[in-house]
Amino acid sequence: MFFTPLAVLLAAVVLSLWQAAAVVAAETAINDWILRYFSPLFAWAGIGFLALLAGIAVSPLGGRIIGGPAAKPILTRWRWFAVTLCTTIATGILFWGAAEPLFHLNDPPAMLGLEAGSDAAATFAMSTMFLHWTLTPYAIYTVAGLAFALVYYNRREPFSLSSLFVPLIGRRAHGPVGTGIDIICLYALVAGMAASLGAGLLALAGGVEGIGGFDGGTPLRWAIAGAIVASFLISAATGLQKGIAGLSVLNTWLFFAIIAFVLIAGPTAEMIGLSLRGVVDYFQTFIPRNLGLDVNTGWHRQWTIFNWANWFAWAPVTALFLGRLAVGYSVRAFIMYNLILPSLFGAVWMTAIAGATIAFDQQSGAGLYAVLTAQGPDPVLFRLFSALGGGPVVAGIVLFAIFLSYVAGADANVSAMSALSTHGITPDAPEAPLWVQAVWGITVGLVAIVLVAGGGIDGIRMMSVLGGFPALFVIVGAALSLAVMAVRGRHEAAPAQS
Repeated sequence: MFFTPLAVLLAAVVLSLWQAAAVVAAETAINDWILRYFSPLFAWAGIGFLALLAGIAVSPLGGRIIGGPAAKPILTRWRWFAVTLCTTIATGILFWGAAEPLFHLNDPPAMLGLEAGSDAAATFAMSTMFLHWTLTPYAIYTVAGLAFALVYYNRREPFSLSSLFVPLIGRRAHGPVGTGIDIICLYALVAGMAASLGAGLLALAGGVEGIGGFDGGTPLRWAIAGAIVASFLISAATGLQKGIAGLSVLNTWLFFAIIAFVLIAGPTAEMIGLSLRGVVDYFQTFIPRNLGLDVNTGWHRQWTIFNWANWFAWAPVTALFLGRLAVGYSVRAFIMYNLILPSLFGAVWMTAIAGATIAFDQQSGAGLYAVLTAQGPDPVLFRLFSALGGGPVVAGIVLFAIFLSYVAGADANVSAMSALSTHGITPDAPEAPLWVQAVWGITVGLVAIVLVAGGGIDGIRMMSVLGGFPALFVIVGAALSLAVMAVRGRHEAAPAQS
């Protein structure tokens, strides 16, 4: 599970460098096929996961302590929230929080009949940000993480993604099929992480170039990738409490500071009013918008399904990390800290960042959208903070927050990837050797650089879908296992007898 996916990934990197045009063409064809035939499964899965978690929260399983009644938490609730938040959103909420609403505001789906830039289009844009960054995507992580927490701590199954399927198919899950699942998910996560790191590279490069007034080109992106990889390897070497948890707490406070600055410096009344209209539209259109029934099929695939695919790509290996954090807490607490609280944070973040972006774009006659179409999404976030009067100091804080976001997320996921491909991982010995983490971290950095250089933002979007496709079936299987455990109640959640 170490050498096979690593060899395939390195071969893909070499092939991308050697035959870039052919690889992009093949990616495009596969991407289109996935979106054409599997979009309904992505869409229904998200809704089904929310229903499943709601049922579990009110079931007897909801009161079960992960790890058993005597289990002790390894993180305080505040640190648990910070780590969960920062290792799941990575750079996405920063990069797309300002860029994405501009697309929806100025190019809404034709099926809705909205005038570009209008107040109705603004409401649609904000509603869409709530759709893409709150309950449904976090349900994907929560289902996967909760299923793994229960099988790992309560059933004492091995630290393996195949363990997710034991409640469903029994011990057969640990055979060759299970090994294949682990290999596929490692590949899927590297694809998802590379896509996220690619977005982070673009955002960071755009900020550095904006502040410095120069074009750094490919060398700058290589330097940023190297700094990120080096930082999360240093973090990994210091352990969970000092590394990931420390970074995450600092990053969470930076997030709150950024939100406070935008709410104070921006058109607060307009932002809150827009948010309230967006919330109403979000709940009124929740089912049809998730399923793409009231918007154009092409728009639904390229936006909503793309988002779900990106979250699915991260979900299998992220589940290993999130599940490991949850020992000592109840199943209901897990749902609260992995679904409800991060979703509320996402709603507040979008109220501030997306709300300010939409308001300024309307006031400036699509000025930010002109920057987006002319220069891409890289500089949009920093143009927003410039419009808010933040200056270089605020821009530097935002840059640092983006950097920390990816370091924390990459550290968590590289830790889980490395543990997945290492023998002897247990609750008492949860970390893989540092050299294994270094190999995976450098590989992710290489894939991201090739992705940015070869396909830019379109390449990032396609890689997200390609990574999310195999992971979709793994997480659906995890959801079915979770449903089995919920139905069987305490007998399935009890520790296995040795």
